[in-house]
Amino acid sequence: MASFSNTSTGDKPADPYKQANQQELDVRTKVEDLGNFINACKYGMMTTKSAESGRLVSRCMAVAATENNGVDLIFHTNTESGKTDDVANDPEVNLAFLNSKGEWASIAGHASIITDRDAVKKYYSPSLKAWMGDLGDGVHDASANDPRIGIVRVDAETATYALSGKSQVMQAVEVAQSALRGKPAEVNSLRHISEAEYKSWRQVAESRKE
Repeated sequence: MASFSNTSTGDKPADPYKQANQQELDVRTKVEDLGNFINACKYGMMTTKSAESGRLVSRCMAVAATENNGVDLIFHTNTESGKTDDVANDPEVNLAFLNSKGEWASIAGHASIITDRDAVKKYYSPSLKAWMGDLGDGVHDASANDPRIGIVRVDAETATYALSGKSQVMQAVEVAQSALRGKPAEVNSLRHISEAEYKSWRQVAESRKE
């Protein structure tokens, strides 16, 4: 694996911001706080690798639901759109969420396309008619039985996110004061959920189903 460095900081932290803001919490708190943030944002950007060009492309997607105690995300999709080609070709995706306070989340996950009608009906919303349209052929009518309507499910593998309990004014004050002190601003709670932590959380969710 290639790495990059432009200098050496000796025994000083190479990333002072990360050191000042990183917060270690229990898995439940990290997963639940991330879930609450995603639900509040609702809209995020899904990045896939284009099946046609191999380049990264991003699309705005609305979260329709979550599964496994909030760690796996459900999105509606038109099965005939480019994103389904991308996922079928390379299921590794990234989801990014951002709000006006500068709080953000980045989730790496494995996507799958679900066309099972029971699953589609479970998460179906009449609002999809505004996006799918009725083609007037008695089949492609944007109902729950329309074969164009499917689900993209993203099973989260790792996540990094930053939340702030401070107002934008207080964040600005903290940044200004930190600049004067020459110290990294402590404005966020920077958190990471590892693959092992996601796995253990899913096991808890599965045990509750039994």
